[in-house]
Amino acid sequence: MKPLPILHTAPLFSVLDQHLISLLRSLSPADWEKATVAPKWRVRDVALHLLDGSLRTLAMLRDGHFGGPGPASPAHADVVRYLNQLNEEWVAVGQRLSPPLITWLLELSGPAYNAFMASLPPLEPAVFAVGWAGEEQSLNWFHVARDYTEKWHHQQQIRQTVGQEAALLTPELYQPFLATCVRALPHHYRTVAAAPGTVLQFTVTGPGGDTWYLAQQAEKWVLGTHYTGPVAAAIRLDGAVAWRLFTKSLPRPIAENHLAITGEQNLTEPIFGLTTVMA
Repeated sequence: MKPLPILHTAPLFSVLDQHLISLLRSLSPADWEKATVAPKWRVRDVALHLLDGSLRTLAMLRDGHFGGPGPASPAHADVVRYLNQLNEEWVAVGQRLSPPLITWLLELSGPAYNAFMASLPPLEPAVFAVGWAGEEQSLNWFHVARDYTEKWHHQQQIRQTVGQEAALLTPELYQPFLATCVRALPHHYRTVAAAPGTVLQFTVTGPGGDTWYLAQQAEKWVLGTHYTGPVAAAIRLDGAVAWRLFTKSLPRPIAENHLAITGEQNLTEPIFGLTTVMA
């Protein structure tokens, strides 16, 4: 089995921005008020959240300004509570901003955010670990890739709401999203018992899709590609909805209609709870 490569997503942020600004400028006033798959968030709220992500990164990581105390502890529940509070506060204040102003601020801040992300040395330690992958210390390339998945899936939430999903489902933009998200699998399966050498096949279909293999090695799960041996279970996921499974917006009754599953149930059941977002 071949190890997973380092991902280089920084050059793609500007491409996402071009799609985002073009999309937002095409929306009608009614579109901005439509509900998205994100609980309690309309299109305008998701756009505000995208703006917050850029500004918060520049303030904290570039300028060293955290604007207040962090989470009560490093525990997952405390981190999620802290992030939810930050998100809610920002969206509440952002209701004062008009759609043209939100769009302008996204266009204005995007280049500075993108330049900062590209400036991070890929193999040096990141300030924030990728918690959904179970890491206590991550390298910058993974931190940047994690932020790429945030920018990608929140824009896609808007696109799904207004019926313009296709633009981000290209191999250029979708494959890096998927290749980042699947790195949650080893941590997600950490409590699943299996004999050494057990292999699970995970496939996402369509443009940007691929096949990965999760193997039990030395009492831990390891993810890789290009495996040719037998598998104990196989999961095949429709690429059109894969992004929703990773981001907590594909309820199980719907997910079951887009998954083809074979093999041992203890190896396939955990896929329904997979998530690659913290809050």
